[in-house]
Amino acid sequence: MATLVPVIGSWYRRGNRKLFEVVAMDDMDETIELQHFDGTVEEMELVNWPAELLEEVGAPEDWSGSVDINTEDTPDDDDTVLPRVCRDPLHAFDYD
Repeated sequence: MATLVPVIGSWYRRGNRKLFEVVAMDDMDETIELQHFDGTVEEMELVNWPAELLEEVGAPEDWSGSVDINTEDTPDDDDTVLPRVCRDPLHAFDYD
């Protein structure tokens, strides 16, 4: 089995079935930063990458797993607030 090369923005699954995304790589420190689907961040040394039993997978459909967001916190179309429009560009802070 060939070793996968870590690619920023790609998703992988470990042998333990946990999903994670490679979010950063530091060539100077030779580390890879991973963000798990649940939002936790982990740093891995590049030399340990080949030892992992990894499978490259597509991004999960429910991307909100790695983000602390609640659908109750998102505005409905009725709750959208439009910005006020400045009528005179010379008076950028004068609003109606």
